[in-house]
Amino acid sequence: MKELKKFFPPGVEYVIPYDTSLFVKISIEEVIKTLLEAVALVFLVMLLFLQSLRYTLIPAIVVPVALMGTFATMSFFGYSINVLTMFGMVLAIGILVDDAIVVVENVERIMAEEGLPPREATIKAMSQITGAIIGITAVLIAVFVPMAFFTGSVGAIYRQFSMSMVSAMVFSAIMAITLTPALCATVLKPIEPGHHERKGFFGLFNRFFRRTTAGYESGVKKMLRTTGRYMVIYGVIIACVVWMASRMPTSFLPAEDQGYLLANVQLPPGASTGRTLAVMEQAEQYFLKEPGVAGIVSVIGYSFSGNGQNGGLLFVPLKDWKERTTPEVSSAGIAQKAMSLMVTIRDAIVFTVNPPAIRELGNATGFSLRLQDRAGLGHDALLAARNQLLGMMAQSKVIKSARPEGMEDSPQLRLEIDRDKANALGLSLIDINTTLSATFGTTYVNDFPNQGRQQRVILQAEPNKRLMPEDIDKLHARNAQGAMVPFSAFTQSRWITGPVQLVRFNGYPAMKVQGDAAPGASSGDALAEVERMVSQLPAGVGFEWAGQSFEEKAAGSTATLLFALSLLAVFLVLAALYESTAIPLAVLLVVPLGVLGAVAFTIWRDMPNDVYFKVGLIAIIGLSAKNAILIIEFAKDLQADGMDLVEATLTAVKLRFRPIIMTSLAFILGVLPLVLATGAGSASQRAIGTGVMGGMITATVLAVFFVPVFFVVVRRIFKGNERQRKLYAAHMHQEEEKS
Repeated sequence: MKELKKFFPPGVEYVIPYDTSLFVKISIEEVIKTLLEAVALVFLVMLLFLQSLRYTLIPAIVVPVALMGTFATMSFFGYSINVLTMFGMVLAIGILVDDAIVVVENVERIMAEEGLPPREATIKAMSQITGAIIGITAVLIAVFVPMAFFTGSVGAIYRQFSMSMVSAMVFSAIMAITLTPALCATVLKPIEPGHHERKGFFGLFNRFFRRTTAGYESGVKKMLRTTGRYMVIYGVIIACVVWMASRMPTSFLPAEDQGYLLANVQLPPGASTGRTLAVMEQAEQYFLKEPGVAGIVSVIGYSFSGNGQNGGLLFVPLKDWKERTTPEVSSAGIAQKAMSLMVTIRDAIVFTVNPPAIRELGNATGFSLRLQDRAGLGHDALLAARNQLLGMMAQSKVIKSARPEGMEDSPQLRLEIDRDKANALGLSLIDINTTLSATFGTTYVNDFPNQGRQQRVILQAEPNKRLMPEDIDKLHARNAQGAMVPFSAFTQSRWITGPVQLVRFNGYPAMKVQGDAAPGASSGDALAEVERMVSQLPAGVGFEWAGQSFEEKAAGSTATLLFALSLLAVFLVLAALYESTAIPLAVLLVVPLGVLGAVAFTIWRDMPNDVYFKVGLIAIIGLSAKNAILIIEFAKDLQADGMDLVEATLTAVKLRFRPIIMTSLAFILGVLPLVLATGAGSASQRAIGTGVMGGMITATVLAVFFVPVFFVVVRRIFKGNERQRKLYAAHMHQEEEKS
């Protein structure tokens, strides 16, 4: 357009009033901003715990290297930079630094406690935690891999997260066992005695954390004396999780403020273009007075219902998100206000909607139903069933704005041709049809040259000659003898009412119904209410969901399978790594603790169980297992070295408490910008960030106490396989000989 503007006549300008790419661009910019904020918060957490720029620099270097590797992998597999993959990047930020933090923290601990130089301390530290890093990475990958094999629109969403997060975690693990140890050995300096005896803020923090660690160790010691009591408490927690999860409202995707609205205008059947234009002008004047509206684009003759002179569609671009910071001028606020005021237009039905989160899944948010005639009841019976359903919806407290989608039955002029008379007069049906088409439609005659250009000759009757039924009687058709025969000699016309469009859905005659959930109700509640109402319709009338509603039902049915596959994958990976079924069981017992926080925080923020919440739950499975592995890996090794089960567990929790808190806090603050997001795409960011953050908080606070209990209980029940028992007995025999 910039190039074409050079050739415009004087005074002619161009404007782009409707551009959906702006939402995509600004959404990506907002996610990048969130990504940078997450990196900054993670950096501050590392600085707080490591208290040295040298130590903090090492994990900070890992982040851009791993992200570059992730982008390269995504490009190789044909993925783009979009909102979903960038969400995966933000979630991965906290995980990316986890492995590096674990390495740096362990090196720093060995240098401080044993006085080893950086190189020797790094070698010893890697011998202790390499297994844990590999285990954590394998578990996190195993959690997300099943997501990549789901099909449909839900599968497309899952694959974006799966690819971005798995790629990031693979590179994070590679960096943790290659680049991070090399940096530790070369960048770090030997630690002087009294390193942790600092003054000022860091000294205050160190003393506070030492007291917290001592109190934590004491608390765990008391819990291990009465493990049965805490397993009962754990059972109560599981019951609470199941109870809360079963009562969560469901949805597919959060409704986003995409920077524009759609307004559908539908007049009564048979309404003229002039009446439609008058209603469109009323709607335009209303929207242009709204403070959040930037402009308007109107189309007459086309609407969500179909093509016809009694329909119209308005595209309403809104002002920039920075200028619309209050709920009243958000897309949902403007749409709700418009819906309440447009009912005053008596000549038409005008409803304003938010576009769906995925443009290909329907025309608007809310539910989309296809009522089907499955028993050959006929058009009239199906229409009566639809009207009965709309009447029930109008009385429901769960549903609002229920409306038919499609062109209503309208007056039609039926032309009856007496074929016997037409044949007797020498006319064929082709002659009759050609005359009618040329009069009321158009007929191409030929082309002719005009001032150097070829132009078409189109035959059509004048408008005033095709307005009334009587105009048909005035038509003449040429018969086989060349004589002109009037239509009045062989035709009769009468008015009827009938459908102007025939809708079929999966082979059945169907009618479309749309609507929205009422304030305070979720889309899942609306779907359940509609299904209940449809069951009360006459026999032979069925239904199917379409568009976003179909995907929502599909997402709900696959969620259980997805969680089961993720848990099974984690169990199998851990069983292969540790050659034991007891350790994977101890690790997986921590998962409900994370789910508790995800469900509780989501309910607290009045959010539904949607696709992003499910993605967050999958992430919580892996992150909960990560914290458990950090404790259980050390406890298992210490027990294998001959230490008593309880003593080994207490030593492990003391050694791993600091890195667990550090990595968990880094992840929690890393997703905090998602939880507090505003502007374009903020609804999706909040949806995924809330569940993950809540789940990580409880998975950390509760898991550091319950994981030792799980490990001790499981170890007491499962003594290990025969090989492990022989190794343990041989080790104990050697210790006795030494003593």
